Amino acid sequence: MTNYLDFEKPLAEIEGKAEELRAMARANEEVDMEGEAKALDAKAEKMLKDMYSSLTPWRKCQVARHPDRPHCKDYIEALFTEYTPLAGDRNFADDHAVMGGLARLADTPVMVIGHEKGHDTKSRIDRNFGMARPEGYRKAVRLMQMADRFGLPVISLVDTAGAYPGKGAEERGQSEAIARSTQACLNLGVPLVSVIIGEGGSGGAVAFATGNTVMMLEHSIYSVISPEGCASILWKDAEKMREAAEALRLTAQDLKALGVIDRIIQEPVGGAHRGKDKTIAAVGVAIEAEIKALAAKKPAALVKARRQKYLDLGSKGLAA
Repeated sequence: MTNYLDFEKPLAEIEGKAEELRAMARANEEVDMEGEAKALDAKAEKMLKDMYSSLTPWRKCQVARHPDRPHCKDYIEALFTEYTPLAGDRNFADDHAVMGGLARLADTPVMVIGHEKGHDTKSRIDRNFGMARPEGYRKAVRLMQMADRFGLPVISLVDTAGAYPGKGAEERGQSEAIARSTQACLNLGVPLVSVIIGEGGSGGAVAFATGNTVMMLEHSIYSVISPEGCASILWKDAEKMREAAEALRLTAQDLKALGVIDRIIQEPVGGAHRGKDKTIAAVGVAIEAEIKALAAKKPAALVKARRQKYLDLGSKGLAA
């Protein structure tokens, strides 16, 4: 069953009518409705293409948060072989919002780390909706240090609304853990390739995405704060999230123009949730290409280039 977003309601009506016609034809073999159903399919296809060719920033936020969008677990299962999960921060607990472990990508040994939101109510609660606690970031630091020790490229898959801001998380040093994870990214002597597959929210995302190469899916978002949070602070009204989304410049297209990210990975028409396999395959091809391009660089060169990348951040936008 397709989950339609608010702005997709006209599309839902057309696709629903096409399915009704086919159901009538199945119930009565003497009735031929296929021609009319195909005409509605063509109309729906054109509407979908037009709709997704000019999405507003707020609509991109909705697409990035779509419940059927492929998550970290989907990418790991589809792209990596011999995945061996590693758990715990060796200090407090294992954070299920963060997945990570040793794996092979096209026969290349790597370390993969990512935020996992979950797919249903039970898994979303277990994964804390992809919002990591301090132990999640400390687990990521442990995995990155292990990868550095054994010369393994690190791949991070970012999909979080932000780090968990709960009382317990703050008591256990949430800010410090995020800073340490960001520092670990900067100090890696191996390639770090990051992909924002859904939401990239605030420091919770930066702690995984301070890479040599940062890529975003076409309809993903990356911002210092959610549009709703921004609207609540600036206008004292969360309903002004559309205006906030415009002002934040959080789309992949805006961030590529500003030099914040390096590459945009195209999604199927209608978003990643309408073509999961195709999206995952495209991400895999992009990651392989970047790992291959960075493989010949020496550790010192990787560290220097990565640090310079972030020291220069913002200069492109200021020049424009």
